[in-house]
Order: sequence, then C-alpha cells, then structure tokens
Amino acid sequence: MRLSKTFVKTLREAPKDELAKNGALLSRAGYIHKEMAGAYDYLPLGIKVIENIKQIIREELNALGCEEVLMTSLQNPEPWEKTGRFSDQEVDIWFKTELASGGTLGLAPTHEEPIVNMMKSYVASYKDLPLYVYQFQTKFRNELRAKSGLMRGREFLMKDLYSFHASEEDLDSFYEKVEEAYTRIFKRLGIGNDTYKTFASGGIFSKYSHEYQTVLPVGEDTIYYNSDHSVVLNKEVYNDEVLTDLGVKGVEFAETTAAEVGNIFKLKFKYSEPLGLKFSSEDNESKTVYMGCYGLGVSRVMGVIAEKFADEKGLVWPESIAPFKYYLVGIGENGIKEAEKLYANRENEILFDDRDVRPGEKFADAELMGIPYRVVISDKTLAEGSAEITDRRTGESKLVKLSEI
Repeated sequence: MRLSKTFVKTLREAPKDELAKNGALLSRAGYIHKEMAGAYDYLPLGIKVIENIKQIIREELNALGCEEVLMTSLQNPEPWEKTGRFSDQEVDIWFKTELASGGTLGLAPTHEEPIVNMMKSYVASYKDLPLYVYQFQTKFRNELRAKSGLMRGREFLMKDLYSFHASEEDLDSFYEKVEEAYTRIFKRLGIGNDTYKTFASGGIFSKYSHEYQTVLPVGEDTIYYNSDHSVVLNKEVYNDEVLTDLGVKGVEFAETTAAEVGNIFKLKFKYSEPLGLKFSSEDNESKTVYMGCYGLGVSRVMGVIAEKFADEKGLVWPESIAPFKYYLVGIGENGIKEAEKLYANRENEILFDDRDVRPGEKFADAELMGIPYRVVISDKTLAEGSAEITDRRTGESKLVKLSEI
C-alpha cells in the first residue's frame, strides 16, 4: 500500500461522540469509520487487521477438524419460537424487520437455533458424529449502551463454533481441546499473558461456563484471581459456595477489571431437544445430540488490543495482526530511490509513506497507525549503507545494512 494512492487519511480529531480510546484512535488512524453508535465501517487497514485475526483463529480451529461455513443474518422465526428465544421478553436485544409481503424476520444475535435446524438435514446416525462447524459472521444486538468503541457494538463480527456429539464424554473431550486452542489463539494475538479462562455462571445449562477475560482498566467486567491465576472467577460467581465447590476456600483473591473476549459453553440438549436434532445409535435407538458452543469476538478483540497497547502517540499493534510489518519512509532524492527499491521487493509487508509531506508528519502518522517497525532511508543512513529501523513498541532504533534487510 502506498499512502499517496489510498483515500484514507489520518485525522487530527476523533468523532465528537467517540468516547472510547480504541474507537477514537482507530478512527483517527484510518482503520474504521463510525456510522453511528455501535456501528462501524472497516477501512483498508482495518480489514487487514480483521483478516489477520480471523486467520489465526481459522488455523487453530481447522487443526481441530472444524469446518467453516457462512450462515445468513436474516432469521426465520420458527426455530427460535420453538426454544422461546424469539420473544422480546426472553431476548431483549433483537433487531426485527417486517417483510413487505407480511411476516417478521430477525437479524441474528447468535446462531444456535439455525445451526441446529440446519444439522437436521445432515445428522441421522452416530456415524455422522462428531462434527464441528464454525463461521465468521456479523451479529446484530440492540444493546442499550454502545459507548465502548469496538468493544461493545450493535453490529459486530464474531467467530461462533458449534460442536455436535453422540455422548457427553465426547463433548467433554472436545471442550478441553477448544480450551487449549483458545489459549493458543490469545497467545498468538499478543494478549495471552493477560487473558484468563474465567469461571462464570452456566445459567440454566450447567453450574459453570467459561469466559476468556483480558485484563483491561476500562473493562466492563470484574474478575477475581488467586496468586498464580490458576483460579479466576467472574464477580457473578464469586461467593463462598462457589469457592468451596472449587476447593479454594480460604485462598486470598485479588480484584481487577477485564473485558470478555470469548466464551465456551456445554449446551448439552438445550437446543437440540426442542428442535428435534436426534441420531440413531449403534443399538438403533433414537437419541438426542449433545452440543457445545464456543464464541470469540473478532471485532471486539481488535478493539481490546487497540485499547490495551495504545500509548500517548497512538496504536501499538502486535506483529501477528498488524496490517503491515514495516512503515517505510524515504527522505531526500537518494533516500526515496532506495525506498522505492525496497518497496518493490516487499510490497505485501510494507506500508510506504510516499506522500509529499514533511518527514515529521510521516513519523507522527507512523506512530499513530501503530505499524510495528518504522524504516527510514535518508542521506544520513545511506552514508552508512543502512536504513534506520525503529521498534514502535519500545521506541528503540538501530541501523541495519540495506543488504541485510
């Protein structure tokens, strides 16, 4: 990408109604454009970050044998009515619309009902199980508050995975594999050291579920953790009964705020039973399919990472998800010529600031955009046969021979 050829420009000011740091910086740096509260457009740089996050998730899920699909956002009320969840009294975050020909459709806040309904066409025998299906899909939730940038949207991108099993033992086994995969995913995303598997309420499904919470000063959740973070609990389940149940009664816990970035749930028969998803066992008995669901907020993760690592100068992307690895600047006629040569060989890795503006403006934009390494080639560096490379995270600079870049 050449900055002289893109329509995107950095902004001095964020949208006036953008209160969240992640939303403000992502808007100013040209990654997103705010349409309205809780709804954002993703610009070329933002798309690259989103796709990098998706690819990390995709690689880890594919390694488990999961298959990717893409389901419709428009929702037929019928399967939702069978579980009672199309009612606004049961689920108060629906966006609904009336068909011109009559009738009501919904915009999906999640996909348990439709995925179960779909699997009725493909699951008949124990030989068809287990199976694991996931998607990256836009969800719609009519949130009362949408003031946290990408961290709480009314329209947002989510990875949702659903697993189907012939036995509870098989569900338990796969659940553990997803736990391990999530640990790897968050490590690769650069937030593994501050993201913890957290005990949370299982609601009507089970005693507990698990959330993945990233420590963050502006996080909307409160979590409690022991000294080695081996036990982490959401505030909603932090009580004597639960501590006794987990065998950690009398242990000292610390408190912090965090942002939920994922969750995993053993649904068992919650949706398969009312929707009639059954299979024929080896003994030719009709049995109900066991089910699990596993969510991960893709756009939310982008917002959390932007919020967590930003400094007073702008964004600071982990190298694994940055839109480009290098921000290239040529200064002076000779510096520009050498920069052009370098760019020609490494276009996919380089954001080339070839604009006719002052070097100081380029350096400021490099810091605002958060590209991991700024590469400057000038008469001064060429005198050493080198380029100056600055690490955005640490601010440390070094000269590297052009032949070694």
